[in-house]
Amino acid sequence: MKTSLFAAFIVAAALPAIAQTPPAQVPAPRAAAPGRPAPVISPEIDADRSVTFRLRAANAKQVSVRGQWTKEPLALTRDEGGIWSGTVPAATCGPGVWEYSFTVDGVSMIDPGNAAIKPMREPRTSILHLPADKAEPWDFQNVPHGTVHQHSYFSKALGRPREVWVYTPPGYETEASERKYPLLVLQHGSGDNQQTWVVHGKAHWILDSLIAAGKARPMVVAMLDGHPFTPSAMRDSVERGSATAAFERELFEDALPLVEATYRVSNEIDRRGIVGLSMGGGQALTIGLGHLNRFAYVGSFSGVPPEESVAPTFLADAGRANAKLRLLWLACGRDDFLLSRNEDFVAKLAAAGVKHEWLLTAGNHSWPVWRGYLVDFLPRLFVSAER
Repeated sequence: MKTSLFAAFIVAAALPAIAQTPPAQVPAPRAAAPGRPAPVISPEIDADRSVTFRLRAANAKQVSVRGQWTKEPLALTRDEGGIWSGTVPAATCGPGVWEYSFTVDGVSMIDPGNAAIKPMREPRTSILHLPADKAEPWDFQNVPHGTVHQHSYFSKALGRPREVWVYTPPGYETEASERKYPLLVLQHGSGDNQQTWVVHGKAHWILDSLIAAGKARPMVVAMLDGHPFTPSAMRDSVERGSATAAFERELFEDALPLVEATYRVSNEIDRRGIVGLSMGGGQALTIGLGHLNRFAYVGSFSGVPPEESVAPTFLADAGRANAKLRLLWLACGRDDFLLSRNEDFVAKLAAAGVKHEWLLTAGNHSWPVWRGYLVDFLPRLFVSAER
């Protein structure tokens, strides 16, 4: 298969935006060019770790900022120069990787002063990353780091160009051995794309920190665009089923052959896993439980239950499922709108006698919850993979 390969570290995904660095590291605002206004600094982390947001909108009547750290938006105030601003106290917005957006006269928009934008099918949120005093796994740490590779390829299954991002662990490119690594397929949700687990989810930093701490095994991770069709092809269960089937064909016919031809990954079933969040959780359950001869580790974060074409057959043979699967792991938050559907599926697993792990946590349907699930899930993978 001929591919176009960009095997370079994704700098934009690995470094925080300059506007989000501690105050001592924020450069002084550049002088405005003649006839041009000075650039707006937003967001700005103040010395007391409060965060100030700014937006130039001289003709706007009302501007607010809404972030994941609270349910209530913050109304901004306008100065004489047409700059709207407001400050969120440190006690309100604590450490984490947060999404936020401005609302200008009823229209939601990204922060034009912030280069950190969440990759989405319809981009509308910016990213605010506030590292913790004691670094969390999703914060940058001074440990050996892996590499994120970007592949563009032509999908024969779909008949059009596609992308997959691939993480390789620290030392992969420099070691002289022919060591083969476990492979994990890691999928995003319905609003996102193949970039989101890195740029916003910080999966690469999570892997780096857990591997450095000896909590996770070095592995190769493939992240695909989970949308084989346009958004209009996801309107009901029939169309969603068709989309999942098309994604499955692409995974097996295009993406996995590309990864297997390019990287030193094991073909052994007990060294293969698939997991995803929300829509990606449904894809992982449908494909993983429907192909027990290809994946021994299957996980779902706040996921949609597997397609009806798969679930009855899988549940009808618990003996085969328990013999094949090394881990079936599901998690969901108490305030997640998919909780009842997850609980229904978990009840069916228990009634059928299928071994599984179920984690019910605080939280809703959001990335702060899913990063924590990835931290919990990765150490459970490939427990006999050290070879």
